[in-house]
Amino acid sequence: MKFWSQMREMPRDLWILFVTTLINRLGSMVLPFMVLYFTRELHFNVPQAGFLLALYGVGAMITAPLSGMLCDRFGADRILKISLFLSSIFLCAFPLVTSLAGVVVMTLLLAITSEMFRPASATLVTTSVQPEQRKTAFALFRQAINLGMSFGPALGGFLAGISFFYIFLIDGLTSLAGGIIVVAGLQKRARQTETHKTETPAPENSGFAWKDPAFMYFLIALLPIVITFFQHISTMPLYMVQDLKLSEAKYGLSFTFNTILVILLEVPLNIYTSHWNFRRSLSLGSLLIALGFGGLVLATNFLTVLITVVVWTFGEMIFLPGCAAYVADIAPQNRQGQYMGFYTMAFSIAFTFGPWFGTVLMEKYGAATMWILMLLLGLVSTVLLSRIKLPGANVSHP
Repeated sequence: MKFWSQMREMPRDLWILFVTTLINRLGSMVLPFMVLYFTRELHFNVPQAGFLLALYGVGAMITAPLSGMLCDRFGADRILKISLFLSSIFLCAFPLVTSLAGVVVMTLLLAITSEMFRPASATLVTTSVQPEQRKTAFALFRQAINLGMSFGPALGGFLAGISFFYIFLIDGLTSLAGGIIVVAGLQKRARQTETHKTETPAPENSGFAWKDPAFMYFLIALLPIVITFFQHISTMPLYMVQDLKLSEAKYGLSFTFNTILVILLEVPLNIYTSHWNFRRSLSLGSLLIALGFGGLVLATNFLTVLITVVVWTFGEMIFLPGCAAYVADIAPQNRQGQYMGFYTMAFSIAFTFGPWFGTVLMEKYGAATMWILMLLLGLVSTVLLSRIKLPGANVSHP
């Protein structure tokens, strides 16, 4: 009953963003197949493909804070439209470029335009709902991402067997469709936002995000556990296949199991824990993620792997919406985009560094040592997050 009442209370703008994100992610099939496209279609060597993928990551890191600042200056809805329309153009044009120099330029342009979406959409979630609704709203927003990503890459695999061109085309068309929905659905909101900006005085805490010690403390506390979390796309599949002698299909099933749990339980879970303070929810979420991945050191078969997946998935469901809601709550009203931009950048850094770091540890010291170190990293975050500044508090941590 509480679930449905909460869903009915969510504003129309959030549902428009939900549909936009769902359509956009249903077409998100280029990035998962980028390396294959570079090596099989364009015949680049593996180091060149790795460089291009790293270049995309660097572009994402640079773009995140810039996009956030632009959201504060021009409005998140405008940046979202620019991201969707420009990325649709570059996606459709990407297959027309075949030289290495041209692909370098196109990869960077695609990274910049596509990754503007994340801070802009997170800022829109923040401003669309009341503060007490934010954990649930971000959980709902993640539902759109997870639902889309459940089908997009699978469709991409089918299309890749026909022609990589169709992957870029479909991705570009879904970005275009998302942009049209935002233009049609958020026009009224854009005018209201501009009116609100002119009538509302700036808050006292209106400085730059990097000058906020409580926010910087939070980002530092965040990095170890996010590095641990990203092992699910790097060392976890290697460990399951190489060490536990499980098939690649079993890893795929574990990933599907995680997605099903998130789709079914994340929104209700965040509704029923919405009254928790951020120290409790973020430290508990971090602890569960740490225990889930650290527990892989004890796994011996597929069933025990699934038990660890359940543990870290519950941590993920509590932790990730809580993190975004925390940033939304501590950000000054006229710097919400900037805060979301730096928050997104922290995840980009962890995504770029974490999988590489895990594989190096695994190769040099073995899987058992690597999982124990990931557990310790997660526990560091757990302790640090239990001491974050709560919104409205006067001290950064006790």
